[in-house]
Amino acid sequence: MLEIKDLHAYYGPIEALKGINLKVDEGAAVAIIGANGAGKTTLLNSISRMVKTTGSITWNGQDLTVLNATKIAKMGIMHVPSGRHVFPGLTVYENLEVGSVNWHSPLKDGDYTKDLEFIYNLFPRLEERKNQLAWSLSGGEQQMLAVGRALMGRPKILLLDEPSMGLAPVVVNELFEKIDEINQQGMTVLIVEQNSKVALHHSSYAYVIDDGKITMEGPSEELANDDRIVEAYLGKKRG
Repeated sequence: MLEIKDLHAYYGPIEALKGINLKVDEGAAVAIIGANGAGKTTLLNSISRMVKTTGSITWNGQDLTVLNATKIAKMGIMHVPSGRHVFPGLTVYENLEVGSVNWHSPLKDGDYTKDLEFIYNLFPRLEERKNQLAWSLSGGEQQMLAVGRALMGRPKILLLDEPSMGLAPVVVNELFEKIDEINQQGMTVLIVEQNSKVALHHSSYAYVIDDGKITMEGPSEELANDDRIVEAYLGKKRG
């Protein structure tokens, strides 16, 4: 279980998170929704130790605040940042191969055949394009590749930052169906999303963050039907 207590995060003198408390149970799909600048990305960056923080972040009881980003990744906490950060000059296969360095160097005779098979079954287009350079993929394919590369690290939890960003609605639906599939197979998922409707539909529990603070939380289905959430984040008013 991931548990965060009284988390404060800073960019220089600016306090971006102001006492965050949340938890993610093993096997859950949890969403964090909120407007731009609310602190969603900072929260994931805090877990991955990319920003200065105070407070408590623990994973199955182990203190993450004393570790660096590499050690956290090796624990199985894999962060897929927003913006589809693939290696553009490497092929799809090579990008996936790089993901295995979290547990084994691809330069040695490591067998990750089953890992690749799992990812190719999940994202068939990646297998079709395995010899293409990553820069030549569509935005949706690059996002699939970013997720696939993280899965090559054999994660225990996936931190997904704005996976729908810049994608067409049909691609967003396809991608989140795959995220559902991963979760249903037992993968714990923490999703940061500005597309609140999608995030609430594809999670079991959700937190609302505003100005660096958690302002609401509860089962996703309940929040999706809460008048305050509907009006503020789902783009319509109850009639």
